[in-house]
Amino acid sequence: MMYPEQIVRPMREELTRLGVQELRTSDAVDHQMQAKGTTMVVVNSVCGCAARNARPAVAMALQHATKPDVSTTVFAGQDTEATSKARGYFTGYAPSSPSIALMKDGDVVFMLERWQIEGRSAQQIAQDLVGAFDKYCVPDVATV
Repeated sequence: MMYPEQIVRPMREELTRLGVQELRTSDAVDHQMQAKGTTMVVVNSVCGCAARNARPAVAMALQHATKPDVSTTVFAGQDTEATSKARGYFTGYAPSSPSIALMKDGDVVFMLERWQIEGRSAQQIAQDLVGAFDKYCVPDVATV
């Protein structure tokens, strides 16, 4: 189902105002997934657990000193080609919205699927993300 842009715009902006880059085409996804380093990919969604849990958790986690080189998002139910392309990189994981993947040099090193987001607090999810950032991302020397 394609959601109208005016409905999803505020949900997109909840992430983009944090500096999260939208990947709206399959080419943009391919380009980012081929980059070296760490990339967080948030599969955004209109569902309640994205609003209550996933997006607030991403906002909290991005306040941490250690974070991915690049933070990106695709929007399930709207940017269908980009979302499908991103999910193609999530080897071993079923399609899930919302979900949050941490990629390193194009491979999934950490994944939160919908079942790990639903029913958990944004703080708990942010703690999971921060733990993954500390394990897989190089700290920003300027802030350490």
